[in-house]
Amino acid sequence: MNFAKYTAFAIAATAALALPTISSASSMWHASNGEAGVTYYPEHFKSTKTRAQVSDETVAARKDGTLDQLQTQYQLNAPVPAKGAGPGKTRQQVVAELNSETADERRARTNLLAGS
Repeated sequence: MNFAKYTAFAIAATAALALPTISSASSMWHASNGEAGVTYYPEHFKSTKTRAQVSDETVAARKDGTLDQLQTQYQLNAPVPAKGAGPGKTRQQVVAELNSETADERRARTNLLAGS
């Protein structure tokens, strides 16, 4: 009976250790024993877009200058700038918002800024 218990424990432990490795097989990144810790496998990438959709996006990016900007950022090994959310507010608009906020809104803002 003891042998059966240890065998069941060994099978369960082996399965628990092997499952993360098996589940990452569908990912593009796999754990490796090297210094990097992971290896990239581009052939494991599963796209949800058609070739025509990707081609259309590339043409649009080429027209609006986004493609050139991304290629320059890549060559410089610099981070890609975030797209703007639109025009910012003027100083008067921000001051007016701060003056018109309720006590609860002010408390929530100060708690957020204080990190509590």
